[in-house]
Amino acid sequence: MTADLARELVGTYFPGARSENEQRLRGEIDATLDHWFRWRSGRFEDSAPVTEPPLARIAPRQGDRLGRRLLALCDALTAETPTYSPRYIAHMKADLSLPGLLGWFAAMLHNPNNSSRDASRVGSVIEAEAIGSLAGMLGYDPARAQGHFTSGGTVANFEAVWRARYRLDHWLALALHVAETTGEALDPFAAAHMGWDRFRALQTAHAVSDEVLKSCSAAASNPGDVWRRISRASGRDYRGPVLLVPGNRHYSWSKSANVFGLGGEAIWSVALDSGGHLDLGDFERQVDRAEADGRPILMAVAVAGATETGAVDPLDRLYDRMDQWRADRGWRIWRHVDAAYGGFLRAMLDGPAEAALAPATAAALGAMGRSDSITIDPHKLGYVPYACGAFLTPDAERYAVSAFDAPYLDRPELGEGKWSSTLEGSRSAAGAAATWLTAETLGFTADGLGAVMAATIEARQAFESAIREAVPEARFLDADSNIACFSLARPGEALGHANVRTQAVFDHFQRSPHFSVSKTTLGADNAALIANVLAGYGGHDNRLDGEGEMLVIRCVFMNPYWSEPSVRQELLPRFIEELREALTDADSARAA
Repeated sequence: MTADLARELVGTYFPGARSENEQRLRGEIDATLDHWFRWRSGRFEDSAPVTEPPLARIAPRQGDRLGRRLLALCDALTAETPTYSPRYIAHMKADLSLPGLLGWFAAMLHNPNNSSRDASRVGSVIEAEAIGSLAGMLGYDPARAQGHFTSGGTVANFEAVWRARYRLDHWLALALHVAETTGEALDPFAAAHMGWDRFRALQTAHAVSDEVLKSCSAAASNPGDVWRRISRASGRDYRGPVLLVPGNRHYSWSKSANVFGLGGEAIWSVALDSGGHLDLGDFERQVDRAEADGRPILMAVAVAGATETGAVDPLDRLYDRMDQWRADRGWRIWRHVDAAYGGFLRAMLDGPAEAALAPATAAALGAMGRSDSITIDPHKLGYVPYACGAFLTPDAERYAVSAFDAPYLDRPELGEGKWSSTLEGSRSAAGAAATWLTAETLGFTADGLGAVMAATIEARQAFESAIREAVPEARFLDADSNIACFSLARPGEALGHANVRTQAVFDHFQRSPHFSVSKTTLGADNAALIANVLAGYGGHDNRLDGEGEMLVIRCVFMNPYWSEPSVRQELLPRFIEELREALTDADSARAA
């Protein structure tokens, strides 16, 4: 039933792998342009007409420079990667949905800038409504949630660090002032996780003004001076906060440490378990280590949809443990979910689509609403145009950041703008409009986008089943979502030899015009996962070709057209034929 629903939704809300919805899309674009032209021509009817420009007398692409160069651009773009096709399974990119494309197009014509409501009276309202739709899907209360759209997941993750630092800095600054004025020893770890209730009680009891608090803030004053004061008050060298991030983290987290001046050493990697998920035992060890070293935890990051494998960390069990620490020790550690890729999988819950998820994965996704912030990329599994990310918090308190002044943007009579609370200044409303129209039509529910998500997971499962049966050398990693990763190894084979074969097969696909796949290398952070895969076929790590690293071919089944049985019936046999040919070539080359 879910599969039939997914096919109906894909047929209604996507252009079609071979442009089956061409006339529908043409009609909607023409209607949108007509609406826009009427608006422009009728907006100021008392204005004198402008002299007819030369371009108005020239047929499109017949002699004028604009037409010729536009045609040249269109011709050049025909060499672009055909990521709309179900043959493209290389990366997290697929076709655009009709709502995503049309919503983006409609807003782009008006070009609102969501930096302030003065420049975006409608676009900023659309953004707020789209954030509400995303919040409801992700497990936050739409009436209380806050957030905004970004250029992508990297900036959204930076937004989370900015807010987590704001909170931690406030709590630690107050504790520093109290320690300096009372002579009590400062515990930086406990102080930095005290919570707002404790903060407000201390601020009132000690009559601490905002100016005094600012003088104790590493973010608002001189960080070197404040760190030296923390060292004196605590009786030990203060080395700053740390971020706990899983081994399957996105590269943006290392960037964040650099941008916010934390230093690369502040990124503490949490080991992964044999399934490629955040290891809860190692997470607890890292927290104990941070407490012992007197280093506050700026943020605990979990991943929902790892970039390499699509893995979903056990958020429910992680947050159970953190809830216990809060109850027993008063620790309030910022919880961030990097759901740039996997956030839309949560639309599968509470309906038939949920059956496509493993129970553990469903439970993990169900716990997302217990976080302090979430990153999600509508330009991935939301099927809207680039560049469109989003950052959300469950309420205004956790959305708070330092205040900045810009009088030319301050228009209180128009309502509060986002300019002072976003890292990016100018922000297009086009991504918000694309997401808004998707929510209003396809819908972020189990019988909407959730059904499409289920179909992508079922496509990955069908792919794995067919490959396992036809190519026994294929060794698949366990999967939580719609990404399939496999190496090519024979029973008892050394890891280094399997890597050579897998690389040769990947090179074959790189030369092939028929399919696009990607590859990734699993390293030391995935040691338990690699050992698990090796045990599955009696392989062993001979420490060749990368010191225990495992090379895998990576196939992303986010393309919605894989929900159509005819696509699977056509492409799976062709892929298997190509894979067998690649294996034969690899073995022949090795024998030679």
